Amino acid sequence: MKQLLPLLFLLLGCLSFSQNDEEQLAADYYKRGEFEKALLSYQKLYDAQPDNYNYIYFLIKTHQELEQFKAAETLINSKIPIYQNPALLIELGYNFQLQNAMDQATKYYQEAMKKIEERPGFAVLIARQFEEHSLLDYAIETYKRGMALDPNLNFNRELANVYGQQGNIELFFTYYLAYVEARPEYLNNAKSQFSDFISENKDNENNLLLRKLLLKKIQTQPDTYWYELLSWLYIQEKAYSRAFTQEKALYMRQRESLSRIIELAMTALSEKENDVATEILQYVLASTQNIGTILTANQYLLDIETTNASPKDLPAIQEKYKQLFLTYGISEPTLGLQIAYGNFLAFHLNKPEEASNFLKESLKLNISSLQQAEVKMKLADILVFQEKFNEGLIYYTQIQANTKNSTIAQEARFKVAKTSYYKGDFEWAESQLKVLKASTSQLIANDALELKLLISDNKYEDSLHVALKLYAKADLMAFQNKKDEAISLLDKILTEHKGESIEDQALFKQAQLFVQKKQYDKAIKNYEFIIAYYNDGILADDAYYYLAELYNNILEEPEKAKPLYEKILFNHQDSIYFIEARKQFRMLRGDAIN
Repeated sequence: MKQLLPLLFLLLGCLSFSQNDEEQLAADYYKRGEFEKALLSYQKLYDAQPDNYNYIYFLIKTHQELEQFKAAETLINSKIPIYQNPALLIELGYNFQLQNAMDQATKYYQEAMKKIEERPGFAVLIARQFEEHSLLDYAIETYKRGMALDPNLNFNRELANVYGQQGNIELFFTYYLAYVEARPEYLNNAKSQFSDFISENKDNENNLLLRKLLLKKIQTQPDTYWYELLSWLYIQEKAYSRAFTQEKALYMRQRESLSRIIELAMTALSEKENDVATEILQYVLASTQNIGTILTANQYLLDIETTNASPKDLPAIQEKYKQLFLTYGISEPTLGLQIAYGNFLAFHLNKPEEASNFLKESLKLNISSLQQAEVKMKLADILVFQEKFNEGLIYYTQIQANTKNSTIAQEARFKVAKTSYYKGDFEWAESQLKVLKASTSQLIANDALELKLLISDNKYEDSLHVALKLYAKADLMAFQNKKDEAISLLDKILTEHKGESIEDQALFKQAQLFVQKKQYDKAIKNYEFIIAYYNDGILADDAYYYLAELYNNILEEPEKAKPLYEKILFNHQDSIYFIEARKQFRMLRGDAIN
């Protein structure tokens, strides 16, 4: 017997493998529309396992695809007494519907729905079978009848989804809100579902519907989740001030945490809505006693002030930093503020030595290795700003060694490559960038690829790399906030190296600097030159996108932006800007963005 066991196991394994093989083959035939072959395979599977409901179901479907309705009817009728499954009655009805025998079809659909009266829990099984055949009105009636018979059943989410399939968006929202009311823990699921139907356009019909329903809920039943959902809607519309109103109301009711309000401030900041972000952060300061929150809010407020500051405003900002250090000390809790102050000293007050000395004192604090890496990163940036490249490289290398495989280590490696590029050591920079193309951080990977392409596209045309060195110098000047000097150097490249491969890069870099200096006409001229003369180059989609954004967001001339977004859709489908360009184009055209 022991000798027979291995043979038995082998035989069973072969049978299992053969069964799986046949099932996959049948499924493949069905997907490809080869229904005669699918029928043979499913018949073989059914003969081997006549109680396998999956085989029964696909055998019915295959008979129907081949218009073998009598064979399908016979098979269904043979199974109804065995399974007592009302879904089979729907299958029988649908089999008659396919033959345009609607009276017979309706008879079996109604018979299936009567089963709910025996067991209301059958409703979901029956309704889903109706949905399978797009019999959505029957599905709606089934869900409603089940809930009427058993008040403990909640099919509001299922009803919402069916109404969504029908395009009845008001009822989709209504029933999903009813589901959230009974199950508030599903609020985030509701946001995910709603995001397919609303857009950034506050006048979009679906946005108006949802807003009306939520405001009505707040008036009649002011639960916290309605405030949260209305705030979420306003954020999708980028109406951050209105979202703030809802978040304040929510906070006043709960008094739990300011984290949602701080998150809203960060969102507003990321969208360059500095006035709203300032208002929110000032509210945070007035509402908290938490030292960490106070320091974070102050740091962001100082960042906003610095962004908008003229040279005469900078001493007052410096005094605010000093006052914060006087109040809260120079210690581990204020480390983020210390790094920000070092950046402010070097890059805005042009006091890099003072900044370095200040941050070197920060390194003496009792801080973690990751915090040390953050301080060293800023120190290294300042050294590069001073063109002390080798000293900066030492810090970047230390970060890589002390925080292996972390995002900050990958950022340090990128800055090693960027510093080498500034120095004119293009071979070493390129070797570092090759590694970073596989970075887990998409932003670092994209930056690495962009810099690598810049170097590789321009290093072979001139063995002395004259133009590339000039460009790297201009890039460094931009990093040093020497915008006028950078623009002049790029002009030199455009004059002395006209027609060379680096010309479009110089034009694009210069255009970005013109935008920063608010010299928009000059930026437009550069972008248009790239589009006209480098339309098949790697920067063509960049030029289209940034010119469209300039018209759309800064100059407020959306009609000029629309055809530029459209060019990306038709001519640059592989562009990293494709998804955003499509979204913006559809919004400008007046589409509902799903």
